[in-house]
Amino acid sequence: METSFYSAIDLVMIDPQTELHDLGTPSALRLCGLLSLILLSTASLLSAQTLGKAPTLTVAAVAQVTAERTKQTMVELNFRVPSGYHVNSNTPKSEFLIPTALKMEVPTDIILGKIVYPAGTDMTFPFSPDEKLSVYSGDFTIAVGVHPLRSVVPGKYVMHGVLRYQACDNAACYPPKTLPVSFEVKVVKEPPAHHANPAQSPHVHG
Repeated sequence: METSFYSAIDLVMIDPQTELHDLGTPSALRLCGLLSLILLSTASLLSAQTLGKAPTLTVAAVAQVTAERTKQTMVELNFRVPSGYHVNSNTPKSEFLIPTALKMEVPTDIILGKIVYPAGTDMTFPFSPDEKLSVYSGDFTIAVGVHPLRSVVPGKYVMHGVLRYQACDNAACYPPKTLPVSFEVKVVKEPPAHHANPAQSPHVHG
């Protein structure tokens, strides 16, 4: 049976008839310690609920991208952080901070090229006044390279991915979240190779 917060307190309530000198016994001290632990855990839970729901980033719709086979085509993904919040950059200054990172899944024979993240802005916040943090706020763009191989059949392909980030306000940080990302690529044939005409020998006129 699940024990509620109040029933847990009832279990450790001290009998009003208990003499004051009995409160110093090991048994009474253990009861007081248990009660303190319950109160502390409840306070932490209420604090987490007060923090509220983590803000959600948005990504702008991406127009269809045309990519030639055997070449890398860069696709720009434009994200927006809600006003009053920021997210850690891809290269935060502390190993304890969660970086903003994009992971993509690509169809067979389409290679994921380089992913280019913007540089973060160094800022300080009340929860860490002595340390500058590298963050994104407002709008920021991540560029993704798409490289179809020669074996890809020309046509339309959908790329799926996920942006993982941790949003913060000026007082605290929220649990990390993920944002689905997708865009369509139209793969076309590469232009035919150009073959230069072989050099012709000059005609000898007799």
